[in-house]
Amino acid sequence: MTEELVFYTNPMSRGRIARWMLEEIGQPYRTELLTFGETMKVPEYLAVNPMGKVPAIRHGDTIVTECAAICAYLAETFPEKALAPKQEERARYYRWMFFAAGPLESAVTMKALGFEIPKERLRMAGCGSFGDVMNTLEKAVSASTYITGERFTAADVYVGSHIGWGIGFGGIERRQAFLDYVGRISQREAYKRANALDDEAIKTMQAA
Repeated sequence: MTEELVFYTNPMSRGRIARWMLEEIGQPYRTELLTFGETMKVPEYLAVNPMGKVPAIRHGDTIVTECAAICAYLAETFPEKALAPKQEERARYYRWMFFAAGPLESAVTMKALGFEIPKERLRMAGCGSFGDVMNTLEKAVSASTYITGERFTAADVYVGSHIGWGIGFGGIERRQAFLDYVGRISQREAYKRANALDDEAIKTMQAA
């Protein structure tokens, strides 16, 4: 019997990244919608994620938190969907997955909070300057059709979600390379299904 896959999320969170990845793998899953500061902080969910944050997944007895880890785990657990990297793609796959989880998210978050790293302390920050992060990201998405080459992988789900979200909320510059890249990956049927499900979930939670 296939182990049950449970998805803990809020549709106005980074859970939208994990939702897209779940739709890409095409396996049945059950969704548990949680509220900020309320059901995310109850003991039952803190047993899943002590941070009291979403998303998280439970696959049988296995728990995975953090969007990048969820994307990588699902890609490797369901290899028939060919979303994990091939041998020759692994370096770029891991490089840009972790770049998005580290320097990109840090730089965008600090910018959103109005915090600018003093120039004399840039070397202390793992992300460096916001401009350096944007320039590096632009080169990454301009080098090929997808982040690892000419084939879509889980890294595109994660990196692409960061860029799309950032453009939408003004945290990432509207450079043409970013717009073109997001335009390519947002044509995927799994992306469209995931957005429709999360948009419907927002309506459900608002009506409750």
